[in-house]
Amino acid sequence: MKLELPEKKRLVHSVVANIRWGDMDAMGHVNNTIYFRYMEMARLDWFFGMGLPAKPQGEGPVIVNAFCNFIKQLEFPGDVLVRTYVGEMGRTSFDTYHELLRTDDPDTVCASGGATVVWVDFPKQKSVPMSDHARALIQGSGQPPRLSAS
Repeated sequence: MKLELPEKKRLVHSVVANIRWGDMDAMGHVNNTIYFRYMEMARLDWFFGMGLPAKPQGEGPVIVNAFCNFIKQLEFPGDVLVRTYVGEMGRTSFDTYHELLRTDDPDTVCASGGATVVWVDFPKQKSVPMSDHARALIQGSGQPPRLSAS
């Protein structure tokens, strides 16, 4: 089953990740688990770049589900451009989406995926409403996406 990315989403972040030799499996292409690692790396780079890291004694983001559509194989050597989008936002959660493309072929989506993020009070182990500050940062506040390289 292929899960389509929604039309209503906003680009909020882009980052480049190196494809490492160790990312490949015995078949000579990037292992399927690594695609989730690329999405995680992009999400964390975005959160940390906004000043919203998870605070074990406070609040922060938790992933409650994730999916990936494998469209075209990624292979070493190369670099992956990971574009992160925000979709619908609720009171305590929001949807994120990702596109993975090779930097030497930026018009071809190799994989797409996403995750639902819930804002959690870690000591209480329960979801809580996002602050207005966090919500504004996550929605992008009309700012252009930050582009960084790893």
